Amino acid sequence: MGQPTTLAGWLAHLEARNVTAIVLGLERVREVADRLALHPVFPLITVGGTNGKGSVCAYLETMLEAAGYRVGCYTSPHLLRYNERVRIAGNEASDADLCRALAAVEAARSATPLTYFEQGTLAALWLFQEAGIDVAVLEVGLGGRLDAVNLWDADCAVVSSVDLDHQVFLGDTRELIGFEKAGIYRGGRPAICGDANPPASLLDHATAIGADLLRLGPDIQVEVGESGWACRVRETAFPALPRPAMPGLHQLGNAACAIAALYALRERLPVPMQAIRAGIAAARQPGRFQVVGQAPLRILDVAHNPHAARALAASLADSVANSVANSAPTGNIHAVFAMLADKDVDGVIDLLAPRIAYWHVAGLTGPRGLPGAALGERLAARSLKYQVHADVASAWQAACRLAGPADTIAAFGSFHTVAEVMAAISPSTNPHG
Repeated sequence: MGQPTTLAGWLAHLEARNVTAIVLGLERVREVADRLALHPVFPLITVGGTNGKGSVCAYLETMLEAAGYRVGCYTSPHLLRYNERVRIAGNEASDADLCRALAAVEAARSATPLTYFEQGTLAALWLFQEAGIDVAVLEVGLGGRLDAVNLWDADCAVVSSVDLDHQVFLGDTRELIGFEKAGIYRGGRPAICGDANPPASLLDHATAIGADLLRLGPDIQVEVGESGWACRVRETAFPALPRPAMPGLHQLGNAACAIAALYALRERLPVPMQAIRAGIAAARQPGRFQVVGQAPLRILDVAHNPHAARALAASLADSVANSVANSAPTGNIHAVFAMLADKDVDGVIDLLAPRIAYWHVAGLTGPRGLPGAALGERLAARSLKYQVHADVASAWQAACRLAGPADTIAAFGSFHTVAEVMAAISPSTNPHG
């Protein structure tokens, strides 16, 4: 049987080949990378964390591009198109380029088994190396220490936050998870920590390897004013910064982590203040408190664990407060809600229940999807108002019918939830896997 000839074919091939979707470890990836001669000479910024890592990547990418650098950015997961994961100079990689890269990795792989994520990671670096980029921003897929992007030594590594998620793979305490995430730090190199209360395991590991640790709080300060905000990294001030386009006070911490990374790399990658300001104002991430409509206000958010749900609850509160001031939507909040079964479903519900008037729930397809009826049982046990729908698109459409102009509709619970709503909003979308 010949190789696939389309990106959709390649992705289906990779999914079918992997019996186990997640296999942690770097030995196999290193073997194939060596065969491909993937030894980047450009600076690497690796970004991990329970939540916020995608936003930090977005800030880094836009700031560096505003400074004139040719940036390669690798993130995951995608929402609608696999191409979203690989960007070069601000543009998504084409189907043809991704097919070439996946074929190159396949040829070098020989009999060495690779997961979907590992093959995609090697393909992204292959494209970055071929394109001659100036700097790469790499988002950790899961954990850090044994994640495929950790194969290469980061010139600067960022851990945006540490909280409970993926406990089956990373451990069931913040201390265990903190150690895994600290694995992207390197001795003698800048290590940024955006968690205001990091676990001791992260701090201990950074100290043990001799990393140059900069922490939010002691080394990275955020000061909020009426017209904007300022950031200070050690002795250097970054004043008069614009409010990020991505809403929520937690975005100031994410932006500050990106600023700290650029501060740490200032001799190799100088970025002027105007580029930092322009990057903060330009950075956006689909599915992160993304407003897709008004009257009723319609919001998409990929919040899928308690840490992210807490941030979503705060953003919804801020949205209502701003609405009161601007005579905009101030009514009830309708949830469009679907989650994966291996997530902390109860934790997410408990954090958002005080703000939600009505829940429109549905199941997610696939082996990890939680059926809508099971979600309904969790809500019924809390005496919450809900309705179970056949799928996420139906739940979204029902919420749009029932919500009044002054209400808010928030779709959340998973990347899959947001992707299905996006596809319902734009039926012409044809996502690749």
